[in-house]
Amino acid sequence: MEKQRVESLEEIVFKTRNKEYGAYVLRHKYQKYTTIAMIIAIFIIGAIVAYPVIAAYITKNRMIIENKTVETEMLNAPKAEEPPPPPPPPPPPDVVQQQRFVAPVVTSDSVETTMATQDDLSNKPNTEAPAEENLEVVETKTQVIEQEAPREIFTVVEEQPTYPGGDEARIRFLQANMKYPEEAKELGVQGKVFVTFVVEIDGSITDVKVLRGIGSGCDDEAVRVVKSMPRWVPGKQRGVPVRVQFNLPINFKLQ
Repeated sequence: MEKQRVESLEEIVFKTRNKEYGAYVLRHKYQKYTTIAMIIAIFIIGAIVAYPVIAAYITKNRMIIENKTVETEMLNAPKAEEPPPPPPPPPPPDVVQQQRFVAPVVTSDSVETTMATQDDLSNKPNTEAPAEENLEVVETKTQVIEQEAPREIFTVVEEQPTYPGGDEARIRFLQANMKYPEEAKELGVQGKVFVTFVVEIDGSITDVKVLRGIGSGCDDEAVRVVKSMPRWVPGKQRGVPVRVQFNLPINFKLQ
């Protein structure tokens, strides 16, 4: 028995119409185009989904290759700058003893001596003592000159030197006498200036130097103010006033 052919929906709709019309062709090939479009869409979506995975895999392999081929050299990170330590005090020189040479004094007096003959000796009695000769003795003296050695400068002592009135009085003095340099104001320079100086046995300030500065006139201003400070209470070692080196940070900060 011959199998009966089932007409499609398009053929039924366009049975009595012009099949050359564009709508028939579109409806006839609609399923085919839909299938092709779905395949293309699935391919595009799959590519979008797979792209990150593929990219990550490629990047990972590239990193592994670069790690194998590229040689790196580790450098030590620079250390933070620290303020330089104060210079060690010079060793006390030994007491220099000098001897002054005094030339011997030669006098104009002369001593005359005569040689007695054998006849003279025989004519004179044996009890006669020979005449004494007058001799002048010149004593030479050695003069010793002692030169006082400079006093030792200490960095650490039992009693540190202090500003009269304590640290609070010192801070008030610096605030009252410090003038912020105009150049530093214009450039916005701020920071700490480390100054070193020696407190003598009488409390006076000497040998003022800048250990680490910030420039723009701040270093000179710090030295000027330190030199204008009144006498300190000197430091002591075993109860005796000594020369002590003191380091003082001075902070410059714009308000």
